[in-house]
Amino acid sequence: MRTFVIWLRSLLFLIVFCIAVFGFSALCLLVFPFLSLRKRFRFGICINHFVTWWFSFCCGVRYQIEGKENLPKDGNGVLISNHQSEWETFYLQVVVFPLCTVLKKELLRIPLFGWALAMVKPIAIDRNKKANALKQVAEQGVAKLKQGFWVLIFPEGTRMEAGQLGKYSKTGALLAAKAGKPLVPLLHNGGEHWPKNGFMKKPGVLKVVIGPAIDPEGKSAAEMHEASIQWIEANRGRVFDRS
Repeated sequence: MRTFVIWLRSLLFLIVFCIAVFGFSALCLLVFPFLSLRKRFRFGICINHFVTWWFSFCCGVRYQIEGKENLPKDGNGVLISNHQSEWETFYLQVVVFPLCTVLKKELLRIPLFGWALAMVKPIAIDRNKKANALKQVAEQGVAKLKQGFWVLIFPEGTRMEAGQLGKYSKTGALLAAKAGKPLVPLLHNGGEHWPKNGFMKKPGVLKVVIGPAIDPEGKSAAEMHEASIQWIEANRGRVFDRS
């Protein structure tokens, strides 16, 4: 019986999610041409608030967030997060604003959603061309940071199974060091509740832990990267049920 209820909730979530995301994307395509980039972010984030609320309400998920005080209050930086599902791509936009995401360019081809996403000018990379992608992140990332945006990077490069961490690239640390901005690591267990390839959305406590900002002052990119990895390894047990 419990499995059927979860299945029913998951189906209801998916139906409303698709209608809301693609319907709102169509609205954005009509509105965005008349708005500045920052106003596009402010308008577009409405769907992020809705999706995170709807997921919690419909699927019985409760958010537990630690470390918000670690986010710099008087500036921006580079946020690095583990990647497990679609959930964090919506939620992190709510936690940190305005947030420019580094993502694969294929997402921009999705009808309506991808077209609207392209209009907020994310850093869209070709993952098959790693050298060009790194240069693109460095150049566009520094420009975004100078404009006052945060930059979100998923250093694993792809979504991982729940409870697992992939190898972290140094991209986030390289960008933070080059721009002279703090590097902020973040861990979550979103994949345990919104699996990357699973239909069933599981109820329970979704944990998010934000680490201390790593100051670039006097540190190389390699040292910033190592500091972030040390924090991740030390705190993964606080997040994952199967650490």
